Amino acid sequence: MGDMTDLDETDRQIIALLSTNARMPVAKLAQRIGLARTTAQARLERLERNGVIAGYTLRLSETAVAGQIRATVLVQITPQAQNAVLVHLRRIAAVERVHTTSGRFDLACQIRAGSTGELDLTLDQIGEIDGVMAMETLVHLSTRIDRAV
Repeated sequence: MGDMTDLDETDRQIIALLSTNARMPVAKLAQRIGLARTTAQARLERLERNGVIAGYTLRLSETAVAGQIRATVLVQITPQAQNAVLVHLRRIAAVERVHTTSGRFDLACQIRAGSTGELDLTLDQIGEIDGVMAMETLVHLSTRIDRAV
């Protein structure tokens, strides 16, 4: 897995540019950074090979996801239950991402639901998982800053 601490300024510039537009052609990327196209290509391939760039993805516009409900569900689990809980969370389609956390809650789950009813059902599914002790749900109202990578 890639380590961001080993990157130089040029690598960071490549990542920053691709973070805003993952489809940027290598020639344009090279021009923006001031590198030869072959050098930029070689650096990009190295970042991919070393696992710093794990893949390329698609971000939907706010218009495209209009009508969908996003929420963060904070989950407290019993000791030693994390692996079993994660197995169950992977099976719930509305769960997009799960982060381990420090503090009172052990996991932060990013949820996308088509309706409040679907969100309610998802919350019930999470609450029924053996090992889940407590949950708190934060419904996202609007996005003010989005620096998704």
